[in-house]
Amino acid sequence: MRVADFYFDLPKSLIARYPLKRRTDSRLLLLDGRSGAVQHQRFTELPQQLKAGDLLVLNDTKVIAARLFGHKTSGGRVEILLERLLDDRRALVQLRSSKTPKAGSLIRLGGGTEARLLSRHNALFELEFNQAILPLLEQAGQIPLPPYLEREAEVLDGERYQTVYATHPGAVAAPTAGLHFDQALLAKLKSQGVESARVTLHVGAGTFSPVRSEQVEQHQMHSERFEVSQALVDAVAACRARGGRVIAVGTTCARALESAALSGKLRAQQGETDIFLYPGRRFHVVDKLLTNFHLPGSTLLMLVAAFAGYRNCMQAYQVAIAEQYRFFSYGDAMLISRNPNADAPAD
Repeated sequence: MRVADFYFDLPKSLIARYPLKRRTDSRLLLLDGRSGAVQHQRFTELPQQLKAGDLLVLNDTKVIAARLFGHKTSGGRVEILLERLLDDRRALVQLRSSKTPKAGSLIRLGGGTEARLLSRHNALFELEFNQAILPLLEQAGQIPLPPYLEREAEVLDGERYQTVYATHPGAVAAPTAGLHFDQALLAKLKSQGVESARVTLHVGAGTFSPVRSEQVEQHQMHSERFEVSQALVDAVAACRARGGRVIAVGTTCARALESAALSGKLRAQQGETDIFLYPGRRFHVVDKLLTNFHLPGSTLLMLVAAFAGYRNCMQAYQVAIAEQYRFFSYGDAMLISRNPNADAPAD
């Protein structure tokens, strides 16, 4: 399966560089995974697509202000992007500098704060800070906006690049399908009998890494921390028992749920996942997927194609472009029903 099959031409004008005034102002494209039929709605109409007894699964990870700036002892500038926290004072990071620091070297961040480079792990570096990392990020860090927004984080991003239900700090990118919800819409869904449950998957910076192989199957996914609790497993079982549907809010939720169900049965677990869902891979848990519009050639687009079917997915994207939907993190949304007979690109 060729990565080139997942590319499409996207006018730059359709990249949503800023959020709309209200979270729920986005449009919602409905894609029937079985037939490929497309409908156009507003996100505020989402409750009409769900029914009492359905289960909405939300990723409660919280974006941390993961970008820091410092200097080497030689004076050279260093940009630090946290990939993941290892403990209170250690983290795996990406480093940008004119010359890569060596193991044992110090990076000075100001105010007496320092980080020592302990080791290198392929493209990542392990740093040990001389103080707790999370309070440091709150004081000195910046929200690491996706590179395709082509701008620095602004005050509004501190709120809008975060879901209203974010609870557990650890992500360096937002689970963006959840950005469309406000508390009023969540309350409305609850009032009509739609249940909700939480999963945690800390989105890493690797989510923005391009697929460098020519063949999809040769790509090695980055690893991310996740947790599927017994409470969530029980909620899914109860949903099935009452005839409801499991709706994953975002590809991160889908990846976490399917990672915990690789055996064919959903089980509580926590740890690392590098699951790669592309056409031909089966889904065991998710019935409907709420997601944004993704980058050409990305693993996220491949996941959507695996869920809806390749042809349905790519045709829906062409419709979205023609109808001028807004793309990527601050863009519009899709609600997709799973295609049990999902196709793959023709060889």
